[in-house]
Amino acid sequence: MPKKSVLVAGGGYVGMYAAYRLQKALRRQIRNGDVSITVVDPRSYMTYQPFLPEAAAGNLEPRHVVVPLRAVLRDVHVITGRITGINHEQRTALVAPRSGGEYALQYDELIVALGSVSRTLPIPGLAEVGIGFKQVEEAIQLRNHVLDRLDLAESTTDEAVRRRALTFVFVGGGYAGVEALGELQDMARYACRYYEHVDPAEMRWVLVEAADRILPEVGEDMGRYTVACLRDRGIEVRLNTLLKSCVDGHVVLSDGSRFEADTIVWTAGVKPNPVLSATDLPLDEKGRVVTTADLRIAGVENAWAAGDAAAVPDLTGAPGATCAPTAQHAVRQAKLLGDNVARSLLGKPLREYRHKNAGSVASLGLHMGVAQVYGIKLRGWPAWFMHRTYHVMRMPTLNRKVHIIGDWTLALFFPREIVSLGSLQRPREEFRRSALPRQYEPGAPERARVGSGG
Repeated sequence: MPKKSVLVAGGGYVGMYAAYRLQKALRRQIRNGDVSITVVDPRSYMTYQPFLPEAAAGNLEPRHVVVPLRAVLRDVHVITGRITGINHEQRTALVAPRSGGEYALQYDELIVALGSVSRTLPIPGLAEVGIGFKQVEEAIQLRNHVLDRLDLAESTTDEAVRRRALTFVFVGGGYAGVEALGELQDMARYACRYYEHVDPAEMRWVLVEAADRILPEVGEDMGRYTVACLRDRGIEVRLNTLLKSCVDGHVVLSDGSRFEADTIVWTAGVKPNPVLSATDLPLDEKGRVVTTADLRIAGVENAWAAGDAAAVPDLTGAPGATCAPTAQHAVRQAKLLGDNVARSLLGKPLREYRHKNAGSVASLGLHMGVAQVYGIKLRGWPAWFMHRTYHVMRMPTLNRKVHIIGDWTLALFFPREIVSLGSLQRPREEFRRSALPRQYEPGAPERARVGSGG
């Protein structure tokens, strides 16, 4: 077998699992030097995004919802950098490391696993004040920010500042928005018991959704139940409503509402990684790489794709249908992708991606959820338990599974952590103030202006 180099563009769930399956299937060839695998991603870890809401709420340790790539991919070269362009005709990818110049990386086989990014709109103020929710760093920041707003509300005497601090807006009624809102409201209400002057009833939580329902994946009736459940908890659910502006935290909605908010979380969908437009690969109208059912890129040799960045035919759906960008598809496609690339290199027949929809599960906070699994509809505690069970089973590596179950078990015996580590966003601020030259009032004594160390 001649030496082959495989480039995996992206180290998310699809990229990591595809590389892992390749590493496992081609272990002998890799150790003999016949095959080399390289993964390129801006982060040195994979984030399991379905657990981000629980990490933001403090139910899970943030380090336990990520998997270090180098720990899992022992026989794979991991490069921490960004893919900025791909010329597949010349079998070349451009890599921009964290520091230093951009360079070209040659390969024989390409796996496109670049995933998706937040789909934003040109809304005034959104780029300046909005908070995303796709990465673990954003989940940590959001948790710290919410608790910091409670600290501010407890400490200020300005009623306008207090109302603004206690107003939390989530834009987008899909999984990410509903689950993040449910978990964080649950956490904030719990935290209020430690604040003498902050009552849970004073907090204002608003969910803004452009469509006429939320969580369409769980069915229309379960979506209505979710809306009713959220409203029973005091959450304002604004359907058929758009965010028009949020300049300096002044929120303007399409229904005419105007109010101030310190927290605006954007979870209104995703779009394929824009890096794909800097490639010579075939893209569909949504900017996704077009693939065949066996996950090869259509009309291109030695190139593969899956996940949010790929338009994979849905063989179980209507003619021309493609798979939705969901975690369920990513989990299943990742394994088949790795196996098919290995089969191709070993001269074995490929398999097509076919799936049987298992259903959908969503958490609405501690002990609350909705689910539709194999036609069976669940709500409340059973749905919440199924959500946790399903996702911990899908979490890569036994190490992380054990840590996550351990976090949940400890939470049965100990109260939530409600510490706000907001200074993590500015870890050098205190040192910087100490190191900068001091500013003194005009006319201050010369001895005070010139430190003598004594």
